[in-house]
Amino acid sequence: MSQIDLLVKNGRIIDPTNGVDTVADIAVNDGIILSIDNNIQFQAKETFDAGGCLVTPGLIDCHVHCYQYSTPLGINPDEHCLSRGVTTIVDGGSAGASTFQGLRRYIADRSKTRVLAFLHIAQHGLAAAGCASGAPGGELDSLNVVTVDDCAKCILENRDMIVGVKVRLSDSIADNGKNEAEAYRRALLAAKKADVPIMVHHTMSTVKTQVDNDDPTELGCPRDLRPGDLYTHTFHPYRSCIVDPDTLTIYSDVIEAKKRGVLYDVGHGQGSFGWTVAEICARTQFYPDTISTDLHSGNHIGPAYDLPIVMSKFLHLGMPLVDVIRAVTSTPAKAIGWGSRIGCLTPGKEADITVLKLKEGRFPMEDCQSQVRVLDKIFKPVAVWRAGNSHLITEPTPFPNLEAMSQNSREWDNILVKDKARPVVK
Repeated sequence: MSQIDLLVKNGRIIDPTNGVDTVADIAVNDGIILSIDNNIQFQAKETFDAGGCLVTPGLIDCHVHCYQYSTPLGINPDEHCLSRGVTTIVDGGSAGASTFQGLRRYIADRSKTRVLAFLHIAQHGLAAAGCASGAPGGELDSLNVVTVDDCAKCILENRDMIVGVKVRLSDSIADNGKNEAEAYRRALLAAKKADVPIMVHHTMSTVKTQVDNDDPTELGCPRDLRPGDLYTHTFHPYRSCIVDPDTLTIYSDVIEAKKRGVLYDVGHGQGSFGWTVAEICARTQFYPDTISTDLHSGNHIGPAYDLPIVMSKFLHLGMPLVDVIRAVTSTPAKAIGWGSRIGCLTPGKEADITVLKLKEGRFPMEDCQSQVRVLDKIFKPVAVWRAGNSHLITEPTPFPNLEAMSQNSREWDNILVKDKARPVVK
């Protein structure tokens, strides 16, 4: 072979799947990784010098909402994910069995970003999520649309794209909590029937985080999750928080679930990441298994911004660099059953590659309640290739976004685990 398509040179390659952390070059041809070595002799049509940068597998964001125009939350995956170094996203339940084909045809098939999905247990997904202008109610107000067989059937017929089941446990979207436990039970059954993991959103819920009894009929979250299931919005500070607001320690059910293989996902979102909760967890090295944004129309201008920003927050919290990279590459890939295809830099695999620079300085960064910490370094994406094709990197919204912060600080009185002083947004 006289010439290859792409040569990425001189970068520090971090590939947790293959146990690689070294400076080397990557050769790519026809969209496939050809070789990784520190003495590649091929001539390349495109050469990128990644000196001083981190070269990682294409980033995976396992919780995004991209069903644009069909749900109140949808964002464009190429504009907000691929342009920030994310090559694969997993939509977090925007579509249900009745609306899934629209997500495939009009979003996934038309996007350069690889789009996978968790299927919502409610047939209409988040089309009626009650997220527009703070409208009350949501997708679980009627159990008539929460059907185990339809959900499992849709998953089994679309396993090339659907990776699991999604359910949101919040009383405000489930007839004031009346339907939560039953919807949860049905979602667990659908996941078992389709033999896939479940991702559970658990905030301000009637389903308890800590269940201090032996009643087999009372469901707990995370107590009743199985190994490999994902608990998202792990670091939110409201009712149903994983931290006991009285003792400021992590509930024992949460710790036991992690020990048996339940995966904890960030799902930063617009209201689901609190610095105080995350700092309490970090003191005992209770870090997330997967780092995700829950990116949607209400938070891409802050406080979530993009995946590299959310990664930066956990680096600031003391999570080791390699573990941060693992949480956006190999772990989410394995969690969704795609570990043999994505999340790695393996010769013979599709060339999804991200180049990141660790930028040093002083970066004030807000959480979802307008509490601020000053980071001394952030991840800045500088290049990305999806299946060997390069894509333009864009700049995020300037942070911190004071306008978004002023709106988020209104939730202060509802926060259970928080700083002693209310943040002042100037």
